[in-house]
Amino acid sequence: MKLFDVYPLYDVNIVKGKGCRVWDDKGTEFLDLYGGHAVISIGHAHPHYVEAISEQVAQLGFYSNSVINTLQQQLADRLGKISGYDDYALFLVNSGAEANENALKLASFYNGRTRVVSFGKAFHGRTSLAVEATDNPKIIAPINDNGHVTYLPLNDIEAVKAKLQERDVCAVIIEGIQGVGGIQIPDNTFMRQLRDVCTETDTVLILDEIQSGYGRSGKFFAHQYAGIRPDMITVAKGIANGFPMSGVLISPKFMPVYGQLGTTFGGNHLACAAALAVLDVIEEEHLVENAAEIGIYLMQELEKIPQIKDVRGRGLMIGLEFAEPVKELRSRLIFDEHIFTGASGTNVLRLLPPLCLSKADADKFLASLKKLL
Repeated sequence: MKLFDVYPLYDVNIVKGKGCRVWDDKGTEFLDLYGGHAVISIGHAHPHYVEAISEQVAQLGFYSNSVINTLQQQLADRLGKISGYDDYALFLVNSGAEANENALKLASFYNGRTRVVSFGKAFHGRTSLAVEATDNPKIIAPINDNGHVTYLPLNDIEAVKAKLQERDVCAVIIEGIQGVGGIQIPDNTFMRQLRDVCTETDTVLILDEIQSGYGRSGKFFAHQYAGIRPDMITVAKGIANGFPMSGVLISPKFMPVYGQLGTTFGGNHLACAAALAVLDVIEEEHLVENAAEIGIYLMQELEKIPQIKDVRGRGLMIGLEFAEPVKELRSRLIFDEHIFTGASGTNVLRLLPPLCLSKADADKFLASLKKLL
């Protein structure tokens, strides 16, 4: 059987990782500044993480959600405390798309409406809402064809106000920082005005922090720069450092009802053990603070490079926009300099390294980038 060929692959077979570095099957060492789409939050193969998963595997890997799983409550308590949302409830699932789908479902149950507002170049998972920086209609998710989603320009509050006054929108969903869309940051004033208009129209505000959350921005959630509290927050990627897991943080305004939401694998014992270990390391190694510090340093140094048209981001979620396509540059970084990065669209190089990135590693990347440019 062949693999279904829907995305290109680099001819590199990674077999081992440690911290911010990975090795291929030939023993070549690479600096990882992409972390599997921001999935690797605490670094590859962190010993505390490995130990926590190993101990849980030895006891119990999985049992259905028909019985009490005390690890789920431990995770809810820890996540609520570290994020500042201890009065919210937590629903655990398996992927970012699944988290967003459940959030949208819950929003529709809440106010009985069916329309959704999102923003240009947003990405909320390929099985829910997907608008990428492309003109290819074959990669736009089917939900876009049924008329239920309206896409508005990011930071255009007047367009949002006009749409929400129609009173048929169940939810506005917005990324804390757009990832696939090229590291676009919602303006703080816009975010505060968005919170106000959602409250006025009884529209649910969903913050998609799947890529920008879990300390990546230099705060636990990127929307906390604006000082707002959304009705729901979706998390995934860095939550379990590579183990498939996601969740929805849900405001007290929503009342749970048996049968309302469901999942088979969501919040399983292994996933919870992994997620708890991630929070241990984030706290003990001060990784949110490190993301803020190294991110500021990186962006300041990158802004000095004349070939880069624009540098934008927060913490260790950084986009470098060039006047020309970055495909060749990204390939040369991998094969000539042994550094992994990502891309957004055609002209943006995307950096999403583990949150333990050091200044020395940042300097290595800066030297290699300047060399190639």
